[in-house]
Amino acid sequence: MSLTLNIATFQGDGIGPDVINSAIEIIEKASNAVSGLNYEWNYIEAGASYYQKTGMDVEPDGEKKASEADAIFLGAIGLPTVRKKDGTEIAPHLRFREKFNLYAGVRPVKAYKNTPQRLSDKNAEKIDFVVLRECTEGLFYTAAVHNRNKIANNDEVEDIMRITRNTTTRLHNFAFKLAEKRKQKGKLGKVTCVDKANVFKSQALFRKIFNEIKDDFPNIEADTCYVDAMALNLIRQPWEYDVMVMENIFGDILSDLGGGLVGGMGMAACGEIGDNHGLFQPAHGSAPDIMGKNKANPLATILSGSMMLEYLADKKNCPQANEAALIIENAIEEGFNKNLLRPFEFGGDMSTTEITFQILDLIK
Repeated sequence: MSLTLNIATFQGDGIGPDVINSAIEIIEKASNAVSGLNYEWNYIEAGASYYQKTGMDVEPDGEKKASEADAIFLGAIGLPTVRKKDGTEIAPHLRFREKFNLYAGVRPVKAYKNTPQRLSDKNAEKIDFVVLRECTEGLFYTAAVHNRNKIANNDEVEDIMRITRNTTTRLHNFAFKLAEKRKQKGKLGKVTCVDKANVFKSQALFRKIFNEIKDDFPNIEADTCYVDAMALNLIRQPWEYDVMVMENIFGDILSDLGGGLVGGMGMAACGEIGDNHGLFQPAHGSAPDIMGKNKANPLATILSGSMMLEYLADKKNCPQANEAALIIENAIEEGFNKNLLRPFEFGGDMSTTEITFQILDLIK
């Protein structure tokens, strides 16, 4: 059966167009290797450059087009020299999290051969975990929509950390179901709740709901850890973790730490998933310092594209999309195993274009 998937595509700013075009080429090639899987890439203008030209961060009807798509694919948005009048960055994708209720932020961290490994312990080659951050509440709740600060003046600002039972229940269920899928692939099959429940009432509720839900998944190991202790553990023994579920700001910080463990943000894929919508993007920024120089590492975006295919396989009941995702993952794994992928980011000698061509060549 043939299926055409509608992908709302935001190239964005800086290196965004380069990395997303690379990923689209690879997704198309992998999908051609399976039968009946096609795409309509619906390009939507958005970001800092668009804001400079128009005063808007997304083109008219852009959000409506995104809401009607099967998935949203984003390159990178924002430029350090472009700010709104209040000094905040141009970041419509942060608004999308709340608008589309993208509560589950999935950030995989995986070590590959022949990439920089910052830890000397040989076990570092086994690093393979997921930071699962809640994306609509927590300490980002105030930032998602203006005027939520109860106090905001030149002398004092108060931000809000919001935790609700409804969203947290869905997040923890997502975490355990993700661990079940990973266990079927030979991963640890373990969920760790990362919080600061000993200090904040909001975090105590987060942990309480986790402890209520864990008994529904007896085949998955469950434990808890305070976020400061987890920062230590991710340096001491990150290979001991599988799925770590946490509030927004904690996930924002620890996912970057995870990226550093396995080479850099050029490997940091990201999916933000809700009950009806999914947005996929690299976790890195727009890197304007290398814009137009063909030096960007596209692998985070390519891996995000693979995550998007897995999401679409479930959403559209399309096993071909899972097959295409596996083809991409295997090509990247083979490329690193044979030392055929050497991004500039890792001190290598391969441009964005060369990395793209190499992966295309590895896809059979």
